[in-house]
Amino acid sequence: MTMIIVKYAVTALVVVAISEIAKAYEKLGAFLGALPVVTIMILFWLFIETKDTEKIAQYSTLTFWYVIPTLPSFLIIPMLLKKGFNFWASIGIAAAATFVFFGLIILIARQLGVKLI
Repeated sequence: MTMIIVKYAVTALVVVAISEIAKAYEKLGAFLGALPVVTIMILFWLFIETKDTEKIAQYSTLTFWYVIPTLPSFLIIPMLLKKGFNFWASIGIAAAATFVFFGLIILIARQLGVKLI
C-alpha cells in the first residue's frame, strides 16, 4: 500500500509541477510536457515492482505505436481554437480525431505484423 501512495504522490507532483511551469513559461512547460516523463516513470515503476524486462520492452514498443495517433491532436486543438471554436469543442473534436487515427494506426501496424489490440 505504501508503494501505491508513493507512486500517486510522485506522479501527481510531476504533473502539477509541469502544469505550474506551463502557466508561467509556455515554451518550457510545453517542452517538459512533451518529454515522455510519465512513460519513463511507468517504466521505473514496472521495473521496481516486477523486474520483468520483457514486459517493459513490450510496453515501450506499444507506447511508440499508441503515441503516433495522439500527435495530430496537438495541431487540431490550436487550429480549432484559432478558428473560434471553444475549448471543450476543440478538445472533443481532437479526441474524436484521435480515435480515427488510432483505427488507422491499428490497420497500419497490423500490415507490419504488429498486433496492437
